[in-house]
Amino acid sequence: MKVLVTDKINEAAGKIIEAAAEVDFLPTMSEDELVKVIPQYDALMVRSQTKVTPKIIEAGKNLKIIGRAGVGVDNINLESATQNGIIVVNSPDGNTMAASEHTIALMLAMARNIAPAACSTKEGKWDRSKFTGTELYKKTLGIIGMGKIGSHVAEVALALGMKVVVYDPFTSKEVVEKMGGEYIENLDDFWGRCDFITVHVPKTKDTVNMINKDTIAKMKKGVRLVNCARGGIINEADLKDAINSGHVAGAAIDVYENEPNIETCPLLECEKNIVLTPHLGASTTEAQLNVAIDVAEQIKEVLSGGSASSAVNIPSLRPDKLEPVKDYMQIAENSGELAVQLSNGVIKSIEITAQGDLSDLDIQPLEVAVMKGALSARLEGVNYVNAPVIAKKRGIDVISSRSKVKCNYAGLLTIKLTTDKETTVVAGALIAKDIPRIVRINDYGTTIRPEKHMVIVPHENKPSMIAKVAQVIGENGINIGSMNVVQKNDKHETESIMVINIDTEVDDKTLDAINKIDGVHNPKYVNLTAG
Repeated sequence: MKVLVTDKINEAAGKIIEAAAEVDFLPTMSEDELVKVIPQYDALMVRSQTKVTPKIIEAGKNLKIIGRAGVGVDNINLESATQNGIIVVNSPDGNTMAASEHTIALMLAMARNIAPAACSTKEGKWDRSKFTGTELYKKTLGIIGMGKIGSHVAEVALALGMKVVVYDPFTSKEVVEKMGGEYIENLDDFWGRCDFITVHVPKTKDTVNMINKDTIAKMKKGVRLVNCARGGIINEADLKDAINSGHVAGAAIDVYENEPNIETCPLLECEKNIVLTPHLGASTTEAQLNVAIDVAEQIKEVLSGGSASSAVNIPSLRPDKLEPVKDYMQIAENSGELAVQLSNGVIKSIEITAQGDLSDLDIQPLEVAVMKGALSARLEGVNYVNAPVIAKKRGIDVISSRSKVKCNYAGLLTIKLTTDKETTVVAGALIAKDIPRIVRINDYGTTIRPEKHMVIVPHENKPSMIAKVAQVIGENGINIGSMNVVQKNDKHETESIMVINIDTEVDDKTLDAINKIDGVHNPKYVNLTAG
């Protein structure tokens, strides 16, 4: 067997892979160059420079695995790899320590005015009083997001003598308290508690501009902010204004809305009280070595007949289990993702019931698909391999059963998702064995195609409701692809629901306008990444 390693990956990777295959290190190549050489290789290992296109994948007739020495896989065409039965792996945890340490480093640098003091001293000045800082000891650190990075930041902060409060709707109170922190259920109760705030969440529709002028106004005067997660979570213009006004005493930022083109970033206009670094969270020698070793170990394992620990696509599941239910994987993932986005609170349990043709099959792959959909609606880095592990770690009970009760579909999968606040039911099915449809949302029977962009609008069953909602959507430049409007099973029920497929994302302004229509109750925009 042969493995091609490119993009200047640490040579330690080659030494690991050599136990299972011959290794060639070549420089970054163009698509045409790779197409010529890839047929002779069983595995390909890249970083971010090489774009692994469908053309390259199709040419790689012997490819069994593609490894990305890093966190993301944006430069690898997952759909093409999956269709060709090629495992794609990455290293989701290789930079955890680096990002955690950079967060602590930025927080200390900000608190003690390290950067401006260093510049002043290099200029031959001795302005000790000018750079008086503040101690972290006994201060309260607010952490938004208790994943692996957030958890390690909490451990270090506690060791420094800080108090830790945590907001994470997908982490339980028990987990936070066991770690030594205090769990805050509502963001409105969180902001005013903190002397320092650090964010460790993915960039989603729920976290973009999470920290803005309104939320900053709820914070203590003199609060200090850190962002080593994703640009756009903190509104840069609002942060600049808050620093200049003195409401925010300082900020330490490693990520930006428009990387790497930050020439127009408002934070560059702040003359003091801010530390800026060029996305260095994962930029350590150890992190780069760790991701290379991690992916190399997975390639060696797969080529030796084993399985990958961080596969990001379907071939990581056993073919004998996957084959009978593969047509249902997409609707299973969609159903889990939809259920979570319609729910509030911390997930406690997911009940999965199979009917029709599915009642006679092993639905374990579908359980994984549902978990992946449910978890990836709020978390980054969830895949078919780690979804069960993440669910178990978060204390989520996953219960599956098969029902012989007859249904009107070839196969029906019903998801009952229970949080600490409510229960949501979503059912997905295949019509005519190959047409996926969402056929139930709570007490409503629907028949709608799962799409990337959807709006769910509960409303009173009265005249003109459809026209009013459609008018708001149209006035905001959004095209409606399809709509399904249904009442509850009781014909005398006064409540109905619209399930609308649209072409583009719905912003908060549009959703708020829909919500203000008399008779509409809590509409929700749903983004199905698996759609």
